[in-house]
Amino acid sequence: MPRAMKITLRIAFVLCILGAVCFYSARIYIRHAMRVSLPQIDGSIHVAGLTAPVTVLRDAQGMPHIRAASLDDLAFAQGYVTAQDRLWQMDMLRRHAAGEFAEILGVGMLQHDEAQRLQQIRNTADAVVARMPPDELRYLDDYSRGVNALIAASATHLPAEFRVLHYTPRPWQPRDCVLVGLVMVQDLTTEFPIKLSREQIASKLPPELLADLYPVGSWRDHPPGRPVMDLTAPQVDIPDVPLDETQTKLRKPEDEENTQHGKDILALEKTLALGTSNFACDGCKAGSNEWAVSGDHTYSGKPLLSNDMHLAHTLPGIWYMADLTAPGLHVTGVTLPGMPFVVVGHNDSIAWGFTNLGGDVQDIYIEHTRNQQEYQTADGAWHALAHHSELIRVRGGKDITIDVLSTNHGPIITPMLPHETRDLSLKWSIYDPGTVDLPFLAINSAQNWTDFCAAMSRLGAPSQNAVYADTAGHIGYHAIGRIPVRGSMDHPSGLSGTPIDDTKEAASYEWAGYIPFDQLPQVFDPPSGILATANSRVTPDGYPFSITLNWEAPYRNERIWKKLDDTHGLKPADMLALETDLHSDVDQELAQRFAYAIDHTTNASPQLRQAADLMRSWNGDVTINSPAANIVSAAKDALWPLLLQPHLGKDRGDEWQLYKWGEMSFVQEELVVHQPARWLPAQYATWNDLLSAAVAAGLRSAHARTDLSRWPYGLTHRVDIEHPLFGTSPILRDIVHLPVGTGPEPQGGDTTTIKQVKLTVGPSERFTTDFADLDNSTLNIVNGESGNVLSPWFHDQFEAWYHGTTYPLPFSAGAVDKAATHTLTLLP
Repeated sequence: MPRAMKITLRIAFVLCILGAVCFYSARIYIRHAMRVSLPQIDGSIHVAGLTAPVTVLRDAQGMPHIRAASLDDLAFAQGYVTAQDRLWQMDMLRRHAAGEFAEILGVGMLQHDEAQRLQQIRNTADAVVARMPPDELRYLDDYSRGVNALIAASATHLPAEFRVLHYTPRPWQPRDCVLVGLVMVQDLTTEFPIKLSREQIASKLPPELLADLYPVGSWRDHPPGRPVMDLTAPQVDIPDVPLDETQTKLRKPEDEENTQHGKDILALEKTLALGTSNFACDGCKAGSNEWAVSGDHTYSGKPLLSNDMHLAHTLPGIWYMADLTAPGLHVTGVTLPGMPFVVVGHNDSIAWGFTNLGGDVQDIYIEHTRNQQEYQTADGAWHALAHHSELIRVRGGKDITIDVLSTNHGPIITPMLPHETRDLSLKWSIYDPGTVDLPFLAINSAQNWTDFCAAMSRLGAPSQNAVYADTAGHIGYHAIGRIPVRGSMDHPSGLSGTPIDDTKEAASYEWAGYIPFDQLPQVFDPPSGILATANSRVTPDGYPFSITLNWEAPYRNERIWKKLDDTHGLKPADMLALETDLHSDVDQELAQRFAYAIDHTTNASPQLRQAADLMRSWNGDVTINSPAANIVSAAKDALWPLLLQPHLGKDRGDEWQLYKWGEMSFVQEELVVHQPARWLPAQYATWNDLLSAAVAAGLRSAHARTDLSRWPYGLTHRVDIEHPLFGTSPILRDIVHLPVGTGPEPQGGDTTTIKQVKLTVGPSERFTTDFADLDNSTLNIVNGESGNVLSPWFHDQFEAWYHGTTYPLPFSAGAVDKAATHTLTLLP
């Protein structure tokens, strides 16, 4: 062998040895970092900042039951214990809100940070803290001191993520609590990209087609308190879908500008999808289910209340379970890591749950500016633009400074859209700091409906549907949140689904205040004994204010009412079965329509004939083993481009994906059922041909098996929740060599089933309160309490979540003591 080759081989051998040493050294280092950062859960710890001992009992799921001698010590201990399990997640949540990812993750996160800075989330948090009532600020400060005590105690053994990324968390502040809250507000209220995309769609479609795509509610809606509709009765006159009267007043940009603008909007949605569910996929808006039933319907004669909130899946999950006890307060449920007290749960007298109301709290204004110095208002006057400088630190790159311009409406967000030639400002309710309160102590300590409503009247954002039940046997519903009134309070105008030209339309759409709390939709002790919401329209006919144009589709809500109506003897197990229900009436209806179309189409392939046979005999349950559910899903996806591209232009590629609307599944049902000629593309002779083509196209796009009976739904529909650092980097995953996520698992359900799911969106918790015995209540989250991969509570709850089982939620002192597996005492 030549000498040069021998030297090369020796060098390669040495490099391989060095590489292996480095690889396994990294594994040892990271696992050691994980191990030493596991929290102490037994014994005692002296913690500076407490005034009296605090007891922390942990049950089999690692849920902390915190008992303190004062509310201040309780909030302090909650911050400390939450940070024991979720410190890195908490830091990432505040960085996400503040636009500070690039500082630790590098230039790849610069676009995200710029978007957050342009939306002024961080400055909004500062403004909220500056005007926060002392009684609220006090407990944010207590909580922050608890977090900082944990950071100080963990200085030499921080969670592994901090070590891998080589940074140390800065001290926690009350502002950070607000930032974490604003993460949730942003997820649940961001609608402005939909207004931009609607304008883009409108530039290509005539008014009659546009009206079909953007209904405001549907005849299937069931607002709380309305009697249950008999859907089996003959419908002599099905009411028309309410339409948005503004949708004919739309600007039509030039074609070239239009094309580039559409690409910008799609790119913006991808940026905003980070950490949210609103733009994660079609039909993936944040949503939830909730219901309360009176004792007339239950096994015990006492109410039951259930809630499962649908959000983007993360690992660890968005919620942290906790049970909090101090003089005058005992409450249990889910908390938001980074904020004190319980968000959804029950105390010794009441229980409550939330679904997203979806109030329209954002408007886009087309501003008239000159020289980037002045803007014009509707009265013709010119005013100086406000300038605010934002420094974005970039790890491994050059720090940048951006100049944020603002008008009287809010910040100009045009830099988010590189090809936008207009100056667009964003008006958002959170820019009024009075709309962002954190009255969770008042909510947690409420003892009756009056207390509950008084506390909820202070919760300005995000707008929510709240259901309520109590030990006295009452149930109630109240819409909550500060929702703007456009025009005037006496003569409110409608909402605008597209950007508003400030000098032409501002008078009609300027905000005149907020819908008074006592005039928001509400029901107390309805005769039916049932209350339920699932993000669809909650306003009764004739309601005087416009809450939103963009309600969610009615199917989940409709199914809940249908299952609860005329039922008796309900138990917590029945509530869990309903939360995990996989039936879709609309999918079953579409299956019949697709099968009929194939039957009446000439030259259908043998595979299409088999598809028709499978669909016509399907029962509508979207289970992982159902081939028919998979066929329907593929056909639904394929139908949209077939319908939209002929009108938007095939040369525009993916621009049809700009169409996003909460009720788009209802729109599709209406089009398939009524088959209007105006929507039939020219290349198809009949709707039967179009629907058959949609099935065929869907099977091709989804790479269906030749034998469709061997193509189950779970093969192409999965759930996959991975650790954001160790689960997304192949190198780190190999180094850690431990389960760092769920892995792809087949999943039943879709966006029209009560169990509303997609790949990374779904129920974030499942909660039921049983007022016959509070210890009989149940709760589980998606993965687990801990963010540490080595913790037994990292994703121990996933199997229960995945298979539709749950865990008891002990509440009484005796039940908690019996369930406790670990006891830690925090000493002053």
